[in-house]
Amino acid sequence: MKIINLLSTAVLVSLLSLFGVAHAQKSGGTMVFLVQPEPPTMAGYVSTSGPIGLLAPKIYEGLFDYDTAGKMIPVLAESYEMSADGKTVTFKLRKGVSWHDGKPFTSSDVQFSIMNVLKEVHPRGPNSFKEVSSIDTPDSHTAVFNLDNPAPYMMRAFSAYESPMVPKHHLEGQDLKGAKLGNNPVGTGPYKFVEWKKGQYIRLDKNEDYWGSDGPYLDKIVGRFVPDASTRTAAMENGEVLYAAYNAIPNIDAVRLKERDDIGVTTDGYSMINPMALIEFNTKEGPFVDAAVRRAISTAIDRQFMIDTIFFGYGKPATSALSSNFSATGLHAKMPNYPANGDIAAANKILDDAGYAKDGNGVRMKGTFDLIPYGEDWRRGGEYLKQVLGDIGIQVELRYEDVPTWLKRIYHNYDFEMNLNYFYQLSDPVLGVHRHYGTNMIRKGTHFVNSSRYSNAELDKLLRAGMTQPDATKRAAIYKDIQTILAEDMPVVNLFELEFLTVYNTKLKDAYGSAMGAYASFGNAWLDD
Repeated sequence: MKIINLLSTAVLVSLLSLFGVAHAQKSGGTMVFLVQPEPPTMAGYVSTSGPIGLLAPKIYEGLFDYDTAGKMIPVLAESYEMSADGKTVTFKLRKGVSWHDGKPFTSSDVQFSIMNVLKEVHPRGPNSFKEVSSIDTPDSHTAVFNLDNPAPYMMRAFSAYESPMVPKHHLEGQDLKGAKLGNNPVGTGPYKFVEWKKGQYIRLDKNEDYWGSDGPYLDKIVGRFVPDASTRTAAMENGEVLYAAYNAIPNIDAVRLKERDDIGVTTDGYSMINPMALIEFNTKEGPFVDAAVRRAISTAIDRQFMIDTIFFGYGKPATSALSSNFSATGLHAKMPNYPANGDIAAANKILDDAGYAKDGNGVRMKGTFDLIPYGEDWRRGGEYLKQVLGDIGIQVELRYEDVPTWLKRIYHNYDFEMNLNYFYQLSDPVLGVHRHYGTNMIRKGTHFVNSSRYSNAELDKLLRAGMTQPDATKRAAIYKDIQTILAEDMPVVNLFELEFLTVYNTKLKDAYGSAMGAYASFGNAWLDD
């Protein structure tokens, strides 16, 4: 067995920093932060919706966290051992951990969380844990993962946001998507759910029985829902809220606020998220079933213009279905049909050659364009895209709805034609990219998976090969073929690699220590008055 000692000196330093020992933290106080928009549920084991990620990982925990350098930090698991063939992973669980209702956390909860919840209903769980055929529980503090094939990427998927451990005694035998736990969460984390005032806030209180010897330090965390962008900015300016991530404060305001002494702005805390802005198409019905149309749209879009004018320079043009952040591992390959600055003439020629003639009003086709309901920046992006699509004869109407309606339309009913969205590509393509394109990821009712309903048998084989190929050179060749197919079929048009901004009051200290940033626990955060 390969024994992984996670409490080495270097990792211990990261752990101490994460849970608040490295500095003289103060206890007490209430930290109010922006959650935009209001989450549809608190069931992070069912949906990876961004607003859920801002709240649920304060309540639930994963087996591990990851420091800002990407190193694993023990949370509910203290260590693991991996067999030489990579097909058995044994986790030693932390003792003395209780759920917020007082019941003990055990290996049975781990087994249930992975096999009965995450593999079944989580958007990314079926891929993250695809190779896990069974989990043995020889005792209450040991969980043995049995794999069909080595899955090194799995070890990057154990954060509270990505793979929350859930209480078996609350969910066993329940409808996982409709269980009461979704609105009344019970976890093991540093903060306990207290109240959800619909349309206003969610309140979490300090877990006085938390297993950690240090922290949490805050008495309360309050996630406020403020629909209006200008009101959110004003609340940050006057100190009503202390923290806002994922562009809850529009970039245009964040750029101005960073000049103040009492407000900080950072792009830190997103290193394991790897976000990509994109357009999803309905490939089964409607005006965008033809791949030539989708390629024309990709060709027309001025990605650099969107970055510079809408997101104030924070981002990088997409050049493929994979983020350029995968270049370090040799997996990214620049593809055609991804011009940084757009080419209207070339896009019109694609449509002309495909037989889409303009009518007397210069219109080739009409459609509806749904926009992700996550703030003003996305509305502005939609307005630009409407304009550029008009330049190539595609007339669209923009539709902007509340989060539950939008999620139901896109992922439950497939009642859309094109959809402006963003996805996390995470630290390995298996974890974040495969869910867009695999036939097995057409999962009606599951959020943030293959809503395009794209299916390609050759691609499915390549995705499977990419999961199991251990040789780096061979794996890079597989992913080049994957990207080549996707550049031709274009079921999704990647727009740009996002750089999110976090705006915070400078009296809030140690909000980070985890690569998950705002999706971490805030267990080490404190207020310096």
